[in-house]
Amino acid sequence: MEWFDPVALQIGPVAIRWYALAYIAGFLLGWRYALWLTRRTALPPDRAALDDFLTWAVVGTILGGRLGYVLFYNLEEYLKVPLSILEIWHGGMSFHGGLIGVTAAIILFARRRGFSPLLLGDVVAAAAPIGLFFGRIANFVNGELWGRPTDVPWAVVFPNAGPEPRHPSQLYEAGLEGLLLFLILLPLAANPRIRARPGLVLGVFAIGYGLSRFLVEFVRQPDAQLGFLWLGATMGQLLSLPMIVIGIAVVLWAARRPAVEAAAA
Repeated sequence: MEWFDPVALQIGPVAIRWYALAYIAGFLLGWRYALWLTRRTALPPDRAALDDFLTWAVVGTILGGRLGYVLFYNLEEYLKVPLSILEIWHGGMSFHGGLIGVTAAIILFARRRGFSPLLLGDVVAAAAPIGLFFGRIANFVNGELWGRPTDVPWAVVFPNAGPEPRHPSQLYEAGLEGLLLFLILLPLAANPRIRARPGLVLGVFAIGYGLSRFLVEFVRQPDAQLGFLWLGATMGQLLSLPMIVIGIAVVLWAARRPAVEAAAA
């Protein structure tokens, strides 16, 4: 059978790819969901702040994601052709880099608006699985970031990955770090008492994503230019371990802090 066409729509020389549509859907649906969450409490951020932050989130995600991929996964090759760093339509985005970029955007934006970055971070973290879900589906459509060879009944033969059936690890990630994590965070982020403890939702997100990514990496094919690293771990696992540790620390810290009063936020 023919593989999916990564181009969703071709208008003359302009190609609209599923990968780009996934990002657009993730940002727009995540923004709408964040608005719904903030209406449930009188805590920052309000609608106006979220509307303004959307641009910051887009820039932070794309710049951080691209630079993270360049630095963590393929620096040597990009140094040979530096202009190829700009060719993001060919793929090559790092979640952990995007996380760093969005974190920087959250801190800068929240401080400019005069409220705790953790309050904004909780809302963004609750919405992030929406974008992760669509992004992993786009990875599957693109036939990239495939899994290791396997004989499970649902194995897939990916284009450019050889004749061996492989784990559809992109779909595993869509289910775990996308759908499941969204469902775990939903009752937390929608609970005013939980939201009154800034950082709690953010910490649970970090733990959930870190565990999901660490587990899926056992069946995901390591990047060819990196292979297996320290103690047989992959780069994705090494980058996810600090997330889990930091997430646990943030949850414990936030749970012990006094609740934030809406009037004082």
